[in-house]
Amino acid sequence: MNRVVSLFRISLMVLIGFAWSISGCGQKEDTRPKPKPFTREQLLNANQADSRRESDVIDSYINHHHLTMSATGTGLRFQFLRKSEKGDSARVGLYATVDYKVSLLDGTVCYSSAKDGRKEFRIGEDHVESGIHEMVMFMKTGDKVTFILPSNRAQGLLGDGDKIPPRAPVLYEMELISLR
Repeated sequence: MNRVVSLFRISLMVLIGFAWSISGCGQKEDTRPKPKPFTREQLLNANQADSRRESDVIDSYINHHHLTMSATGTGLRFQFLRKSEKGDSARVGLYATVDYKVSLLDGTVCYSSAKDGRKEFRIGEDHVESGIHEMVMFMKTGDKVTFILPSNRAQGLLGDGDKIPPRAPVLYEMELISLR
C-alpha cells in the first residue's frame, strides 16, 4: 500500500510540475524594450514622404507619356482633351452626368461607363472620390479631360477593396455630358 501511495505521489508531483511549466509560471518576465507609439510628428513626416514618392511616380508617368498637365494644390494633374466654349459651368449642388474610364497607371482599366454605365452625382455632396468633385468644378458641359488623382484624392489608404489597390493613384478620362 505504501508503495502505491508513493507512486501516486510521484505521479501527482510530475503532473503538477508539467502543468506548472506549461502554464508559464516559471517563465522569466519579458525584458525586451517595448516599442514606443509613433508621435504625431513622425506620422505626419511619414505621410509627407509617401506623398512625395507618389508625386514622383505620377510625374514619371506624365513625362514617360509626354503629357502636358496642369496641377492643382491638392496634387490633381489634368489636361483638357476637348474644351467647350458654350457649355454650362459646373457648380456645387448641381447633378453632373459623366462618361468615364478609370485606370491604374500601369494601364489596367478598372471601371468605365462603356461597361458600367454613365455616372451621375451631386457635385460637392455625393459620395464619389473627392478629386472628381474637384475636377468637375473646372469643367463645362461638353468638356473632356484626362486627369490623375493621387491616392489621397481617390481611393486612399485602403483602395476600393475590388479593383483599385491601396495607395494607388488613378488615371481618369472623363467627359461632362450634362448638368441639372
